[in-house]
Amino acid sequence: MNGEPAEISIRSERPGDEATLFDVVEAAFGSPIEARIVDALRASDDFIPDLSLVAELDGRVVGHVMISYATLQDGDVQHRIASLAPLAVDPGLQRRGIGSALVREVTARAERRSEPLVVLQGDPNYYGGLGFEHSAPLGIRLDLPSWAPPEAAQVMRLAGYDAALHGVVVYPPAFDEAEGV
Repeated sequence: MNGEPAEISIRSERPGDEATLFDVVEAAFGSPIEARIVDALRASDDFIPDLSLVAELDGRVVGHVMISYATLQDGDVQHRIASLAPLAVDPGLQRRGIGSALVREVTARAERRSEPLVVLQGDPNYYGGLGFEHSAPLGIRLDLPSWAPPEAAQVMRLAGYDAALHGVVVYPPAFDEAEGV
């Protein structure tokens, strides 16, 4: 076995997972902020239950990913779009493919739901290998923290992608949890 984890199983989040997911997300980020964002998204109209996934290893929750709705503001026109955030894996199990498996599964499910695209803020080296690309050339702008490179604004075009979709991504109020930190 060489210390590699047993096979990971991925499933939809279920009622009763909340506290465990809070702990996993908090540990992965080293802060409760992202875990509070997950809780706030779950309680909002932007939550998509089918796109909140859990990774388990030997029956223990070790990872979580969530796609929820954000708004793509194009002048006076608003489009509801899919936004991936956050992705969290137990720190002791990172770099073993669990996060990648979660991203692949949640984006495949988003595609089956006929979502045209998924946006995120994240490491372009990591997410680029999973099919994401810089959003600016597609006319999609994400306002990033000052420390993030412009390429951290990313999009994955899905089967229903429409090149006419562009504008500024507006995150739902749940993300206000991160304000001031």
